[in-house]
Amino acid sequence: QVQLVESGGGLVQPGGSLRLSCVASGFTFSGYALSWYRQAPGKQRELVAGITASGISNYAESVKGRFTVSRDNTKNTVNLEMNSLKPEDTAVYYCYVRRGVGNDYWGQGTQVTVSS
Repeated sequence: QVQLVESGGGLVQPGGSLRLSCVASGFTFSGYALSWYRQAPGKQRELVAGITASGISNYAESVKGRFTVSRDNTKNTVNLEMNSLKPEDTAVYYCYVRRGVGNDYWGQGTQVTVSS
């Protein structure tokens, strides 16, 4: 079955950096776009960044220039490099893949807290 397992979250000071990773299994990883979403307390889940099967990336305006999404098809992994972190980046970050209509999969999430 499809599994997405995130790691790399933690507590970081404003201006700091973190690298999130999502290891996927149960499907042909190289053939699908992957995305990172986040959800802060009391807010809706929002798209942070995505990367297509061919490696084209897109970002939310709020993270452009600070976050970088990448994928390694040899390791079935999608990464999110986060720099210049701000308190408003605090959220649970989720890995996501859509394999078709009605076939949406989410990881369990990893907490990122930006605080001094």
